[in-house]
Amino acid sequence: MLAWPVVTLSVLLIILSGILTMFILLHKGKGGGMGDLFGGGMTNAMGGASVAERNLDRITIIVSALWILVIVALLMVYRFGDPYGPTSDPSGDPSAAATVTPEVPNPEPDTDSEA
Repeated sequence: MLAWPVVTLSVLLIILSGILTMFILLHKGKGGGMGDLFGGGMTNAMGGASVAERNLDRITIIVSALWILVIVALLMVYRFGDPYGPTSDPSGDPSAAATVTPEVPNPEPDTDSEA
């Protein structure tokens, strides 16, 4: 498995998940919520959607699109990455690596010890 792309994309996914959660909580809801905590309740009196709310919508859509792209990239790395690492055959033939048999320990008991 390719280690660095998986780690990099996983860390990026965690960061984007936190940012996306923050942006979603900042949105103005029907009953107020976290959006009112940061001054979002004042925009109701002004009527319509404010510029800040529209910009927050745009940023949330961009971050969610990046979040989905990172998930798809992780799926691609898991799907098309080499799950078994480099083959033991220098030619790179995967069928040659499949014919290698593992070492089996000797099943004969130790005859030197007396019972």
